[in-house]
Amino acid sequence: MKHLLLVFIGGGFGSVARFTLGKWLNNSQNLLPYGTMLANIAGSLIIGFVLGYLSKVVNFNENYALILATGFCGGFTTFSTFAYENHLFLKNGDYLSFLIYTLGSIILGILAVFLGLYLSKAL
Repeated sequence: MKHLLLVFIGGGFGSVARFTLGKWLNNSQNLLPYGTMLANIAGSLIIGFVLGYLSKVVNFNENYALILATGFCGGFTTFSTFAYENHLFLKNGDYLSFLIYTLGSIILGILAVFLGLYLSKAL
């Protein structure tokens, strides 16, 4: 039950952070939904750093991974919103935005995980 509560709390904070970021950065004036993209890339960086750092810790406490990686990053990043926003680009015939957003999110997200892992090893 404790593990469920940790994921629930972390996920709640992550979801609120994503909502706030989306309200701040996503608007019809922008070419791309920058809030969602930033949340997914930043979440990738955070999960890479957290899991990389925790893998070095001798007395690894699973609770930190549950609240930060599974909970916060799970609530903060959002594949469903990413997929829906891409659907809108395709529906509106905005193929350039679809391509930039899709490739940018995937490539930068993967690179952010690697950067997080690298930064965690530098500690």
